[in-house]
Amino acid sequence: MGPHNLIRRGILVFFLASFALGAKQTALADSKVNIVLILADDLGYGDLSVYNPSSKIPTPYLNQLAAQGMRLTDAHSPSSVCTPTRYGILTGRYAWRTKLKQGVLDGYSPFLIEKDRVTLASLLRRQGYRTMGIGKWHLGLGEGEKTDYSQLLRPGTNAAGFDEFFGIPASLDMPPYLFFQNERVVEAPSSSIAASEMRRKGGGGFWRAGAIAPTFKHEAVLPALKERVVTFIGKQSADKPFFLYLPLTAPHTPWMPTAEFRGKTGVDYYGDFVTQVDDTVGRVLKALDESGLTGNTLVVFTSDNGAHWLPEDIAKWGHHANGNLRGQKADIWEGGHRIPLIVRWPGNIRAGSRSDQLVCLTDLMATIASMTGTALLEDAGEDSLDFSPVLLGRKSRRGLRDTIVHHSADGTFAIREGHWKLAMALGSRGFSLPKEAVPKAGEAEGQLYNLRDDPQEQHNLWLREPKIVARLTALLEKLKADGHSRSTK
Repeated sequence: MGPHNLIRRGILVFFLASFALGAKQTALADSKVNIVLILADDLGYGDLSVYNPSSKIPTPYLNQLAAQGMRLTDAHSPSSVCTPTRYGILTGRYAWRTKLKQGVLDGYSPFLIEKDRVTLASLLRRQGYRTMGIGKWHLGLGEGEKTDYSQLLRPGTNAAGFDEFFGIPASLDMPPYLFFQNERVVEAPSSSIAASEMRRKGGGGFWRAGAIAPTFKHEAVLPALKERVVTFIGKQSADKPFFLYLPLTAPHTPWMPTAEFRGKTGVDYYGDFVTQVDDTVGRVLKALDESGLTGNTLVVFTSDNGAHWLPEDIAKWGHHANGNLRGQKADIWEGGHRIPLIVRWPGNIRAGSRSDQLVCLTDLMATIASMTGTALLEDAGEDSLDFSPVLLGRKSRRGLRDTIVHHSADGTFAIREGHWKLAMALGSRGFSLPKEAVPKAGEAEGQLYNLRDDPQEQHNLWLREPKIVARLTALLEKLKADGHSRSTK
């Protein structure tokens, strides 16, 4: 072949490659990828063997999901307890910017999400998505001081952008114990149930006393959710995209694995319940396969906070539910808010990949918006940053998160910037001991850790690095005062 033919052939190959790349990028921007967002309840960073090789709990389906997608190792919930995290996921905004300054709602709390606030569901519904929620809500229902379940549950899940929602009002250990669908209860809570103690204390599984629907059974909730999900997915087609929000009720207390899963692990009821969560995820993935939807579905799996796993649980069962992290659910320490995050989108996210990029669950809104070609308005997702470049393997690092604000169960703040983490008080401020401490004259008033050198938060550098303490304190105050952490320019 002559030199001129070689040149012409090279030019042709170049243009064909450019056209193919452009077509792929256009298809990505224009695609209506389905979204399945699975949120485990109180699942720890160390429960999955892909995060903790020493885990004693088999999670084959979640391991498979990680092998098919990306595993993020520095992902965090905005709070170490559940209601604030759920608000953050659906709104892209820190919950401490609302009337909820600390703690969680109960089953009778009014609707938390502000009127007309854009949510992930309403954002996608405007783009033609069918929006479905199945599972634990825990963001309040109705108006007034106390939810009246004999009336329409308005405002509620439909006001938050969901075409349909089926689930329970709050945690599986909080009354009233019932299912609701959209704005109505499925069965009125006309009976009552006595309180039950935690299994670690010899009880049958922890729940509070209160009203209950006559046919409601705690152990039947997770299977009921799984059945609903499989039915929903089986009815979907490629003609209309869907967003499925699946906030599971497990492995939160009460630990209630069904007979099929009892004895499957060496970590008693908790481990068996985690295995049932894994099986539920596996059934969701199978339903996508059976419906031919896997290739065009973005699957996100994560947890709302760390596991409620005590030192005595570690000693008894030899399992580190929160890995080698310090603390647990409710704590300001890493075990309270560093969580597993796995994302799969075949053909777009490299299989078996891993990222150490700092991510907050509030970022899901901006990221999913970007991956569906949707623009965020200035007054939406104030604390949501787009990490889709990480997922899609793009080289640009512009706009990625370097700072995150956490808070514990009692509302104590911590701020992370790069490898530095500053907590504004002593103690766990949650469930772990010491919960708090009053500094004496000349002692550190809070906690400063270099997570690069000290990931287990053992060496408090508050007194040694006063300039860093001052800088991070000022940054925290600025982020609180600004009302947003996402640049709207």
